[in-house]
Amino acid sequence: MSDNIDKKQQEILREKALNYHSSPIPGKISVIPSKPCKQQDELSLAYTPGVAEPVREIARDPELAYKYTSKGNLVAVITDGTAVLGLGNVGALAGKPVMEGKGVLFKQFAGIDVFDLEVNAPSQESFIETVVNIAPTFGGINLEDIAAPHCFEIEKILKSRLDIPVFHDDQHGTAIIISAGLLNALEIQKKSLDKIKIVCIGAGSAGIASMRLLVALGIKKHQINLIDRKGVVHNGRKDLNIYKMEFATETDDRTLADAMQDADVLIGVSGANLVSAEMVAVMADKPIIFALSNPEPEIAPNVARAVRDDLIMATGRSDHPNQVNNVLGFPFIFRGALDVRASTINTQMEIAAVKALAQLAKLPVPEEVLQAYGMDSLTFGPDYIIPKPFDPRLMATVPPAVAQAAIDSGVARKPYRPFNFQIKY
Repeated sequence: MSDNIDKKQQEILREKALNYHSSPIPGKISVIPSKPCKQQDELSLAYTPGVAEPVREIARDPELAYKYTSKGNLVAVITDGTAVLGLGNVGALAGKPVMEGKGVLFKQFAGIDVFDLEVNAPSQESFIETVVNIAPTFGGINLEDIAAPHCFEIEKILKSRLDIPVFHDDQHGTAIIISAGLLNALEIQKKSLDKIKIVCIGAGSAGIASMRLLVALGIKKHQINLIDRKGVVHNGRKDLNIYKMEFATETDDRTLADAMQDADVLIGVSGANLVSAEMVAVMADKPIIFALSNPEPEIAPNVARAVRDDLIMATGRSDHPNQVNNVLGFPFIFRGALDVRASTINTQMEIAAVKALAQLAKLPVPEEVLQAYGMDSLTFGPDYIIPKPFDPRLMATVPPAVAQAAIDSGVARKPYRPFNFQIKY
């Protein structure tokens, strides 16, 4: 009976989603002029002959593109379609609804304009050249849904060749939100960052980037057991790429079940139902589980809680407490980077975002957030370790922290001046 109900609910959701994307007009984003163009004199300023004046100025000094065009507030959301959501290599065009969706979130949460670009790239090199060639249009590049391991090399090369922020959200956005939540969960569980044992299921872009950021925050690599499809990533294996080799440890653990023994933290960025109740039962006291596979987590919260009443749990879902959602990160990180015209988004800026998000969750929650989620109260604790996406304070908290980190680390090219944008939900 429940299977029939689930199938019916899925079909209802499917129809709602398709109708949402198709009506009243196809798609989710459009281009809206930011200047009036309703009279002859306005037309002559918007286009010929008036447009020649900013053209001459930019030809004389390319930096003036930031003054006379939308470049400084325009981000490319770009994909090759090789790893779209949990659907895999569906191709560039099929990824367009996701890229449009990212555009909606950039604009809704941080006032950033977006062009979405879906690239049919026969090779890694051709994708890189495409991005380099279109980069002058933009103030930043958000790479999206690009499969590992070539996503690492693509981002590395683009960051070296471009003087604007390049950010692969599947890597760094996920890593930042995980890290912010984990710092708070460890504080609640009274555990120290330098003494915990971490198991990470998933050695793709999100897993590798999250472990790298946790190392930057102070965790040692020997504290981490990285798990891929073949089991524990250990230094006796001969089948590891260079990215997995970063986290190959000296250990006798070979399976996920081995690694889970006495683990303090489980981070899942892999697939549904990979973790059993028995594995959770043998974790250390006061465990922390981030089961982030969507739509089905690595272990269902009710299954985990049935064997451990001392755990803190997060998922990627909105219908459970502690949703790890990248929208807490990328709009505000780019906002801070754009506001100081940063040449890159570096580790210092990522750590600043982590700490700003972690600190925000500890502050009293305003009434408007409670109303948005239909709650009477929300207090820092096991069921509230990271801010809610519809918290308007994110805009006033994360961008300034990121901007200051850019200034402090020497990658900012102008003083910080907050963007004039009011979030309206």
